[in-house]
Amino acid sequence: MKIEKEEMISVLDEGVVVRDVLKDIAMSGTQDDDAFFVMSVGDVIKQYETWTKMLPTVKPYYAVKCNDSLVVLQIMNALGANFDCASKGEISKVLELGVSPDRIIYANPAKMKSHLTYAAEKNVNLLTFDSVNELYKIKMIHPNARIILRISADSYDSQCPAMSMKFGVNPDTEAYSLLKEAISLGLNVVGISFHVGSGCRETDAYGRALASVKNLFNQARDGLGLKMTIVDIGGGFQNCNFDKTCATLNRAFSDYFQDDPDVKFIAEPGRFMVASAYTLATQIHSMRINNNQTMFYINDGVYGSFNCLLYDHASVTPIPLKENTFGSPLITCSVWGPTCDSLDLISEDCLLPSCLNIGDWILFESMGAYTIPTSTKFNGFLPPKVHHICDYENWCRIKESLPNIIDNYTYQQTPHWKHQQNTTNSNGYENSPSTGYLLHPIPTPH
Repeated sequence: MKIEKEEMISVLDEGVVVRDVLKDIAMSGTQDDDAFFVMSVGDVIKQYETWTKMLPTVKPYYAVKCNDSLVVLQIMNALGANFDCASKGEISKVLELGVSPDRIIYANPAKMKSHLTYAAEKNVNLLTFDSVNELYKIKMIHPNARIILRISADSYDSQCPAMSMKFGVNPDTEAYSLLKEAISLGLNVVGISFHVGSGCRETDAYGRALASVKNLFNQARDGLGLKMTIVDIGGGFQNCNFDKTCATLNRAFSDYFQDDPDVKFIAEPGRFMVASAYTLATQIHSMRINNNQTMFYINDGVYGSFNCLLYDHASVTPIPLKENTFGSPLITCSVWGPTCDSLDLISEDCLLPSCLNIGDWILFESMGAYTIPTSTKFNGFLPPKVHHICDYENWCRIKESLPNIIDNYTYQQTPHWKHQQNTTNSNGYENSPSTGYLLHPIPTPH
């Protein structure tokens, strides 16, 4: 697979932090009035290791839809994660990395025939379903698949609630009859899945869902002679309550499945793995005063990286990159995107230092989930470039764990954003100490 130049990884000197890199790039003069991301490879590694420590019995299938960056996918592959794909395109992208098809779950309960045919041709055999029609489709196109029934299991408090409006059958009134139909068709049902909602804040939702799964396991065993062995706990995990979520899950695993050692747990985390790794830097290109409120116009918006505000129900906090703003009074302002649409509003009412002006930069943290894959080119505005960085310690670990990736990079002395570095220090930005090394990607053999 060809890796584009935008997929470079820069290895930084000891002591250099993300904010140093953000300042370096902002001051470099290479951005051409464009917003940009800085992505920390080390943060992704840290999140994956947190997962394996806190949920050692749950195999993560990374949700490709959340962020399908080749760098992210390569790292997840090398760390040992499997992959949750929702389409032919996602399956193809993962397979091109050299991932074995038995490490993929095609977790879209409503699949297009051509996509299901592709999965069958590529031996992607683990699928989800939630309807009789889907069973007939699988029987016709992929009869040797290992299939998992998706049940509804909404939480009362999720960033993206009501997942059951679109997917999942009622575990009490519909699930058993669907399992019975699958058996009558001669299909191989291997487990139950659920999704409590993306960005779940109500950890007890997992406990309720697992109680329903256990009940269905018992019903299928006693009534149908069906022994299922996979429990897919879906996604929805986030940093803010991960400890509590893990405690709930581990307790439920013990309560409901301790007597069944053959049961394997899998999950489909996305935002947990990548959200915090990305920081977005945007520049104020215009401003005006309207009804005594300052309006800042920045170079990314809801048709770009901030689409997460519309459909992912995200909330963002603007942070000035400019140094020495502590003495500047805060003013009430609004922040707008660059397009001609009045819908392109990022923050209607926020507080920012009064010293900010055109040319200054505003940061937004934890922007790695459901931002880049869903960006558009509306009004001709292109998605921001991503600068991938890694501390030396983690890079050394990657070299050991990613032998198939390290061969695709060569070293050069200076990070790419420093090639045209502006040596002046204007607008209140302090000099940054980062130097580091640039890793030039070259095409891998097909």
